[in-house]
Amino acid sequence: MPRRQQTVKPSTGEKARAAEAAPGAAALSVEHMRLLPTSVVGSYSVPEWLERLKTDYYQHRMSGTYLQEIHEVAIKAALKDQERAGVDIVSDGELRRDNDVDYFLARVPGIEIPYSAKTYYYDYLDAYVRQPIPEDGRGLGLVDDYRFTSEYTDHPIKFSFTGPFSLAKRLHNEAYSEEADLVLALAWVLNREARALAAAGARLIQIDEPFLAGYPSQVELAIRAINTVTEGVDVRWAVHICYGNRYARPLWEGHYDFLFPAVLDAHVHQVVLEFARKGYDDLDLFSRYETPFLLGLGVIDVKSNDVETADLVCSRVMRALRVLPPDRITVNPDCGLRHLPAAIARAKLEAMTAGAVLARDAITGRREAADLPPARHRPSHQPKRS
Repeated sequence: MPRRQQTVKPSTGEKARAAEAAPGAAALSVEHMRLLPTSVVGSYSVPEWLERLKTDYYQHRMSGTYLQEIHEVAIKAALKDQERAGVDIVSDGELRRDNDVDYFLARVPGIEIPYSAKTYYYDYLDAYVRQPIPEDGRGLGLVDDYRFTSEYTDHPIKFSFTGPFSLAKRLHNEAYSEEADLVLALAWVLNREARALAAAGARLIQIDEPFLAGYPSQVELAIRAINTVTEGVDVRWAVHICYGNRYARPLWEGHYDFLFPAVLDAHVHQVVLEFARKGYDDLDLFSRYETPFLLGLGVIDVKSNDVETADLVCSRVMRALRVLPPDRITVNPDCGLRHLPAAIARAKLEAMTAGAVLARDAITGRREAADLPPARHRPSHQPKRS
């Protein structure tokens, strides 16, 4: 693969000026939203009837056109659920996607998938890369997904895709002698798609790296790839790193200390992390390191059907306020809501938004705030920019 010219990393001041000047970034800056805004991570509850129909499609009992119509109905319902729950930043629920990998790999030029049938829609397909991925291949078609979502909501939209590191882990690599070359080739594919999304109006794009926690020694490669994806794309960027959410179970256990200090070099505005299931001790990393990004604070355990109370959510936000000021925090579930029953997912989102209201009222003096600890504020930092 020809070597690309290296980009000189801008200084912190240059990044700050770029962040202030970028119209796309300003459209979704926290300064232009309410304090402690709420957001989903990405996926939404997949109804049992939709699971059956998706499986029918992969067993060749349904046409792709019919499935597309069904997806559109499900996405409209997911958007309405999020809006009615009071969520500030919504998504399409990723309901077109069968899992976190196949939807993307099936669209990457040069990727071969010999057998497309599945016993169950959520299974992973076997995918191969036998030749270097073309540098100027076709797009992935994600722009159409974004445009459809934007037609059916006035809320800010978070659009997510799986990152190059995790995609590479699901590929049988027969083309590259070094895994890093495969990861970076996928990163350039995603960079081209992100540029198209930005041109279509996307203002908040999230890179999901669900497999990174399983390979902590490769965090530097993952961050390098993330910076390749974000390079030159004028949107607000988030990266979501969790411990896996396969059938509502974690794939790995551990702590987020493996991310530091490498993640400090990520050219993103926000890091979205899992806390509710595993506890909040890792928040201390935000005291130990001078982080340049916002924190997407996980306050809803998506691997449990127990619905949190608003007071519990509020207490979790208060715990984060010990280490970060409120304008550096957004409130979200730990991960996607895919595996939760719809009624549970709705109730959890309602609890999340109600808890955010309680915390917001406390810090703005509209309710008793005696239990609000003083935040150990650090100097204000603008998010890193590519």
